[in-house]
Amino acid sequence: MQLAMINDEILPLDKLDSAYLDRGLYFGDGVYEVVRSYEGKIFALDEHLARFGNSLAGIEIEDVNIGQIRKKVIDAFETAKIHNARIYFHITRGSALREHNWDDHIKPNFFLTITDLPDFTGLKQKGITVSTQPDLRWKKCWIKSLNLLANILARHAAAAKGCDEAILVDDAGLITEGSGSSFFAILGRGLRTAPLTANILGSITRGYVIKAAENLNIEVIEKSLSPDEAKNADELFLTVTTKDIIPVIKFDDETIGNSQPGPITKNLITEFLKFTK
Repeated sequence: MQLAMINDEILPLDKLDSAYLDRGLYFGDGVYEVVRSYEGKIFALDEHLARFGNSLAGIEIEDVNIGQIRKKVIDAFETAKIHNARIYFHITRGSALREHNWDDHIKPNFFLTITDLPDFTGLKQKGITVSTQPDLRWKKCWIKSLNLLANILARHAAAAKGCDEAILVDDAGLITEGSGSSFFAILGRGLRTAPLTANILGSITRGYVIKAAENLNIEVIEKSLSPDEAKNADELFLTVTTKDIIPVIKFDDETIGNSQPGPITKNLITEFLKFTK
């Protein structure tokens, strides 16, 4: 008899809920997006959906109607009635018995959650601490894959040091990005961040921060930094969908600036929020 066991319960395999056979569970075989709203308005949904479509194509999940996904997101958001919300959704290749290869006719699974976002004002005013960790992720980080084990282990290692985020460093000794964020440095009047390559996620928030910098006549330089350059920067900050811009006040135990969020970072926070209105 083919069977399954969930914790202490044994049941026939043909009675098992298909959710337990999801290839996302077995292999991380799927892609995801996280979108947020500001005061009842979803921010940059079209850009997130475009990236979602690129991620789906990147792992060969086909025949997903992005227009239908957009409708699902909006319908769920309107039902939830949460003004400042985190909207998470993913698509996996589907459910099937565990085999490495897949049947081209398998039906993709869709999943979504909407939860409250806390107020990050205090975090922005105080700033966070970060530590470097080796970048052990796969080589196609432009795909927003469900397989985030390397990111999670890096974040956990940073947390063990009392830090809020891990900053990933590649084999060449250069910073790529955070375990769940994009990384920026202010050097003089210039804004520095790694260029978009295969090992960098094309962050939607990153793009808007660059627009904000251009609006403020801040030079944007897309060039990778070393940890030593980051330690000696005038200001550092991270960007992430749910928190937008978060100042960094300590990098690998080195104090940045005067241990307070810097003036250019503050100006960028103000300018960025104009896009959300």
